[in-house]
Amino acid sequence: MNIELVRSRRRTIAIEVTKDARVVVKAPYGVSKAVIDRFIGEKADWISKHLKKMEERNLEEAQAKPISDQEMKLLVTRAKRVLPYKVKKYADLIGVTYGKITIRNQKTRWGSCSSKGNLNFNCVLMRAPEEIVDYVVVHELCHRIHMDHSSEFWGEVEKVIPDYKERRKWLRDNEKELMRG
Repeated sequence: MNIELVRSRRRTIAIEVTKDARVVVKAPYGVSKAVIDRFIGEKADWISKHLKKMEERNLEEAQAKPISDQEMKLLVTRAKRVLPYKVKKYADLIGVTYGKITIRNQKTRWGSCSSKGNLNFNCVLMRAPEEIVDYVVVHELCHRIHMDHSSEFWGEVEKVIPDYKERRKWLRDNEKELMRG
């Protein structure tokens, strides 16, 4: 196992397993190599576990097929048909207005709401179950009332989607699978 040692003005020793499966040990300048080696030995099981996890994640990412251009076009077409209907339905229910609706292939977001009320949605959302799509639409529309993620904002979401926490968790748990093929 190749371990990279980085010394700095920090107070404690720390170990990091990076996304590219490298082990980096960060230690204060004054700590001896023997103390660092002992620390690494004590954390050997933790290091092995996290290295294995990172290598598995990297293998999964390498094996995952990206969404084809053809499927992307279908997702955009479906989103342009489905989302305006859902936005209107929920905007009326919540009692808010909105600007234009834009459909994009975004790498990190499911949706967003500008201060002018323009809504952006990720076309890949069309791969999710309908109740998840509804959650994202309601989430973005509630930003028309609160442009933050305060408890008041979540209270507005909960009025329309009482089980929003489960839907939000589902989205986080399945995000990588949805974004890739």
